[in-house]
Amino acid sequence: MAKKKKNANYVTEKKERAKAEKEKAIRKKKLKKNILISAISVLSVVVIAVGIVLLGFAFGWWEEKFESTYHAEIVVEGYGTIHLELYGEEAPKTVENFVNKAQQGYFNGKSFYRAMDGFIAEGGNADDSSASLYGEFSANGFENNISHKRGVISMAHKGEETRVGASSKNSSAVRFFIVHNDSPELDGAYAAFGMVIDGMDVIDKICADAEPINDTGTLAPTRQPIITSVSVHHSH
Repeated sequence: MAKKKKNANYVTEKKERAKAEKEKAIRKKKLKKNILISAISVLSVVVIAVGIVLLGFAFGWWEEKFESTYHAEIVVEGYGTIHLELYGEEAPKTVENFVNKAQQGYFNGKSFYRAMDGFIAEGGNADDSSASLYGEFSANGFENNISHKRGVISMAHKGEETRVGASSKNSSAVRFFIVHNDSPELDGAYAAFGMVIDGMDVIDKICADAEPINDTGTLAPTRQPIITSVSVHHSH
């Protein structure tokens, strides 16, 4: 009888071990499955995120930063600092160009080379008329509601040497002007993209000191106010 009992216990223990091994195998299989599902989920999220980013670049969604407001400071040697707001919602490509040039330090060391009292003060690179930017103004088919009032900053035209150049399709990418007195005749013909919010006295002084050597307002090289620096920062 004892022998039979021993055999019965052995069979029971063997069945329990087999059952335990089976349950362990099942748990291990479920764990692998859950890990695989988690990995697939994470990978799917990454693929979707990358896809959204790529689509954003393809369709220009990430250009929003140039559709918001930037502030800029133009430091003029011996005159002071001009503080401006740049309006990217009205002229995003123009603001993008100006911001990029400023961040590269392009305007540092350049000058205000034209000034006409009661009209404008123009600065940037007077020697480069090749850098073009398709102007964002109504004559080019763009809606731009910034009027050329006192203090407005706008882009000059490529190679322009006339008072009003509405026929030019390309604005210079490296030459800008600030309006001294209201000049509505410039509306629709130039890419206005911002406004002086402090420091208009600097423009007043530049225009008052101006001694143009011709009727387009060109200043002699030794009489051109130097732009020490142009800096920009995004407004939050």
